[in-house]
Amino acid sequence: MSGWQRFGAWSRRNLPTRESMERNRLLRPVAHRVLAPELWRFTRRSVPRGVALGMIAGILVPVAQTAVAALFALPFRANVPTAALTTFITNPLTTPPIWVAAYWIGRWLLRLDAHVPGQPVADAAAHTGWIPWLMQAGPATALGLIVIAVVSAVAGYALSAFGWRVWIGRKWRHRHAKHG
Repeated sequence: MSGWQRFGAWSRRNLPTRESMERNRLLRPVAHRVLAPELWRFTRRSVPRGVALGMIAGILVPVAQTAVAALFALPFRANVPTAALTTFITNPLTTPPIWVAAYWIGRWLLRLDAHVPGQPVADAAAHTGWIPWLMQAGPATALGLIVIAVVSAVAGYALSAFGWRVWIGRKWRHRHAKHG
């Protein structure tokens, strides 16, 4: 079995169903909206939107990512199953590297390692250990997560839109070769 076939089988096993969304207590107040048929159709516009929203929810939301992605799908008319499935981009294997990368990106963007003259309080605090590091790590990591989420969402949208076009093109070529 190839990698894509394994991924397809894993996706089918883990893809949320309308019934599982209906049973989700976090979604119960808006279940009638989340379960709207147009949000469950796989179209060339709704799937890339779902991928982008799933990336954002998966990276920025620490808990209930699937429910949040489903709620995000409502105003953007994105595909709910795709948004929910894409949140699995973060899991116990991928989250630590994402957070470390987020810290380094945020640190670089905030220029936290640059020395600013005339800051005696900051210079004195720099020698106290973990407290200054934690004070710098929070904002740096938050900024890095936002950057990673936005870049991942844009890349996910573009790749899924391109993948959709390739898939439809192959279907059309196969259909024309079969009947023509």
